[in-house]
Amino acid sequence: MTSKPTTVKPWGGRFTESTDSFVESFTESVSFDQRLALHDITGSLAHVRMLAHVKILTDAECRQICAGLEQIAGDIEAGSFIWQSELEDVHMNIEMALVQGIGDVGKKLHTARSRNDQVATDLRLYLRDVVDAVSAQLLTLMTVLTDMAEAEADTIMPGFTHLQSAQPVTFGHHMLAWYEMLKRDRQRLSDCRARINVMPLGSAALAGTGFPIDRAFTADLLGFDAVTSNSLDAVSDRDFVIEFSAAAAMIMMHLSRFSEELVLWISPQFGFIDLGDAWCTGSSIMPQKKNPDIPELVRGKTGRVYGDLMALLTLMKGQPLAYNRDNQEDKEALFDVIDTVQACLHAYAGLLPTLTVNKNAMLDAAERGYATATDLADYLVQKGVPFRDAHAVVGNTVQFAIQAGRKLSELSLAELQQFSERIDEDIYQKLELTGSVAARDHRGGTAPAQVKQAVQQARDYIASLH
Repeated sequence: MTSKPTTVKPWGGRFTESTDSFVESFTESVSFDQRLALHDITGSLAHVRMLAHVKILTDAECRQICAGLEQIAGDIEAGSFIWQSELEDVHMNIEMALVQGIGDVGKKLHTARSRNDQVATDLRLYLRDVVDAVSAQLLTLMTVLTDMAEAEADTIMPGFTHLQSAQPVTFGHHMLAWYEMLKRDRQRLSDCRARINVMPLGSAALAGTGFPIDRAFTADLLGFDAVTSNSLDAVSDRDFVIEFSAAAAMIMMHLSRFSEELVLWISPQFGFIDLGDAWCTGSSIMPQKKNPDIPELVRGKTGRVYGDLMALLTLMKGQPLAYNRDNQEDKEALFDVIDTVQACLHAYAGLLPTLTVNKNAMLDAAERGYATATDLADYLVQKGVPFRDAHAVVGNTVQFAIQAGRKLSELSLAELQQFSERIDEDIYQKLELTGSVAARDHRGGTAPAQVKQAVQQARDYIASLH
């Protein structure tokens, strides 16, 4: 039993039956692609002005169509526009509203273009704005991290490898490591934007158009850097969608790594930090709990962005040239990527300024972890001991300290010298945590002086982007 057929379509001249209502429901995209509406109108305004520029439309027709489109844009922004699923997508909804509003002259809007190059253009216009917005969010978070690094340039904490205490670092240095990740993310988005900002409009369905259009004129109106070089590729290319989603997945991977550290650090077992109460939640049964739900959710949402990226790659892998309806499926995945990454960046920009540091807990953890063992090895090398021999000496010394239940700096000189006679009184300044971090006084090192210099460089870089 079939469903009841409904409205005849704008493309219905070829067909002898109305579209089945199930097919309408199955194939419609206006329920989600209406978020492209204002960009669709922007593209249409430029297109119709180009048509008038090359004398395909009269100036009067151009003014009438532009006025109609601007009225529709106003209705959409006011929330009064009525979307009709039987008109399939955002493009046909706007075009039919235009015809209803200004009459038959509205039917001339679609001259010399197809929905294929239209939607490709809309997506690029929309995604270009998204990239700018996400880049601004990254810049905000980079600024927050720079402020934190400056405030904690002298705060000592254990640095980890394999989640085992390795060497002492400063918390400011750690925050700048996060900053560097986001800096690369922003650079990736900048590279991606260059490939987004190429205009496919004028490619029509797949082969170009026989009308004497001026693509450069349209591109200039829309702020595109160039026009696409091949019409087949232009209408079927979704590389830019996948590339953005891959860049977003990298952002989420970095936020997830941040989240993992925050979840560890706020736990009583670490006790390195606290987060503002407004950004945490409690337990329904255990009244003592303060749960870092924001970092945990960000860590979890990373997986959905990975899934969206994989969905987009899979969507494209089997498509022959040129456009196929499969590409309707790109939007929901892309929109989910955008919504998720923007929400997570917003969450972190609010969360991190509430972070407070437990300096004593960090210092105590660094002292308990024999984090200056490498400094002792370096000291012996400077005294002429081959590094591998020095490594063995220090390993034996650490084992002795563990059994004695003391820090390396608490061992007497006589106890240290039983492992190497080259150890002298000057070793103690090397075994102190402050001396250890201060010794890493080179570009990229953890010394407080280097952290402060790196903070200034970060501020200069951020200022150059405004």
